[in-house]
Amino acid sequence: MRRILSIDGGGIKGVFPAAFLANIEQAIGHSAADYFDLIVGTSTGGIIALGLGLGLGANEILSLYQNHADAIFPRRNVFGRIAQLLWPKYDSAPLRAALERTFANRRLGESRRRLVIPSFNLETGQVYNWKTAHHPRLEHDYLRTAVDVAMSTAAAPTYFPTYRTAAGVPLVDGGVWANNPIAVAVVEAIGVLKWPLAEIRVLSLGCTFSPMQAGRARFQGVGIGYWATRLADLFLTAQSTSSLGMAQHLVSDRRHIRRISPVIGMKLALDNTVEIPSLIGLAYSEARNDLPDLRTDFFHEPPAEEFSPFHSLNS
Repeated sequence: MRRILSIDGGGIKGVFPAAFLANIEQAIGHSAADYFDLIVGTSTGGIIALGLGLGLGANEILSLYQNHADAIFPRRNVFGRIAQLLWPKYDSAPLRAALERTFANRRLGESRRRLVIPSFNLETGQVYNWKTAHHPRLEHDYLRTAVDVAMSTAAAPTYFPTYRTAAGVPLVDGGVWANNPIAVAVVEAIGVLKWPLAEIRVLSLGCTFSPMQAGRARFQGVGIGYWATRLADLFLTAQSTSSLGMAQHLVSDRRHIRRISPVIGMKLALDNTVEIPSLIGLAYSEARNDLPDLRTDFFHEPPAEEFSPFHSLNS
């Protein structure tokens, strides 16, 4: 059996999947990453995926949010909110500092698990997937630093500036096309890794879900003034449901995909640090309910086989 972990983007709401995995790890007594052959994460999910791949415990990754969230997403006064009309809402320096403290100068090639981290190239208008060297053609990304990868996948438009890599490539948040990366994960498994469909099992972790409120747009045509604050929700919801649907179609047996992203009654902003304790509590409740089934589907067998990359930092 080949087990895949997919983690959505969602800004500070990444506290939920990080805390959820921390509760799972406490229960099983092992790193959750040890049970997965491939981990795919976008934006905040990409940061979690990188941490897991590099051997950090989920609780350590959770600490990144708890200890640095207020510095990364400082509260803005009225002048700051006006400035956002022309410039990104936040400076990326505190995010980089937090990532450097967490990952130091470690490189993607040090990951103990196969990783795929989506981003998007503004120069070419093409997707840009960072990947470990799990195929002979993947000759470059493994040399890049984890901070480089994390900064690019988390460079959410309007929130942070475009991130330019050391090579000068302008990248933004992979969430613009793969906020829910489950389809990316399944395509990688069957198209690149050539894993048999019948062997694939996917655990997909979202960052909670709030039903979209389209309002009067359901009944009548509306203009840009109405859609301006709703377009992001529309696009993210559509991408997530389509990605999940494609993955279910490709795998063919929906029972082989487990999606965990609890519905909540309020809309949480990507930078609302006040809700961190609530997200941690929600993660505990969900892990408590889901653990028995997850043990059967993902954590009952021996850990996944050791990942041997085709290209190594030591070669």
